[in-house]
Amino acid sequence: MKTDIRHGGSFAVARCHLAGGESVRVESGAMSATSAGVQLQAKMEGGLLRGLARSALGGESLFTTRYTAPQGGGWVDVAHHLPGDVVSAPVQHERALLLTRGSWIASSDGVEIVTKWGGMSNLIGGEGGFLIRAEGDGEVILGCYGALDWIELAPGETIVVDTGHLVAYDETVRSNLRRAVEGKTIQSLKSGEGLVFDFTGPGRVLTQTRNPSALISWLTAELPFKQS
Repeated sequence: MKTDIRHGGSFAVARCHLAGGESVRVESGAMSATSAGVQLQAKMEGGLLRGLARSALGGESLFTTRYTAPQGGGWVDVAHHLPGDVVSAPVQHERALLLTRGSWIASSDGVEIVTKWGGMSNLIGGEGGFLIRAEGDGEVILGCYGALDWIELAPGETIVVDTGHLVAYDETVRSNLRRAVEGKTIQSLKSGEGLVFDFTGPGRVLTQTRNPSALISWLTAELPFKQS
C-alpha cells in the first residue's frame, strides 16, 4: 500500500493506493470515497472478544471495514472525524506503535490492531487506561485534532507532553505520568496543566496542537442548558 496525504492541515485526507487484491482495514465511518470496483466487508477483526475490547476499552468502533482492490488495483480515501492532520506512520515487528483513543484511521495488510493495557498512569491521565497497539509490518494511518508534531527522541532524551495532546508513541519510549508542578496539586491546577507525561527515548512521540477534551469542555460551557 502506498499513501498520499492531500489537503494537508485542518481537512487532510489520506488516499490509500492498493495493488490488485491488496486490502486496507479502515475504522468504521472513516472512508470518504473509493475507486470503482473496490470491494468492502465489515467485520469484527479478531473475533467478538477482541472487537469488544477495542470498542469498549480502546475507544474505537466495534466493527472495522476491509477494502480490497480489484485485479487492476484501486484506491480508498479516508479521513479523521476531527479537523486536523493525517499522517502515515511505519510499523515494524521490532517497533510497535501505541495509539491513544480515537487516533487510528486505517492500516495496511500486515498490521494488527489490538487493545493493550497502558497502566494506571493512562487511566489517571484521562486516556481510559487502555491503548491501541499497532504491531506487525506495514503502515498505520493516524488522525489528530489540529496540527501533528513528530518528535524523534534520542536514547535518554526526555520531553514533557500534556496528556490531552498525546497521539501516539513507540513502545520503546518510556513514559511517566506526574503533576505539571511536581508535588503541588494546587499549583498544577492553577497552571491549567494538571497532569503531564515525561517521555524518554529512544523512539517516536506524536503530539497534536489541540486538545479534544478542551473542545468538549468549551462546548459544554457555551451550549445553552436545556431543562427536561
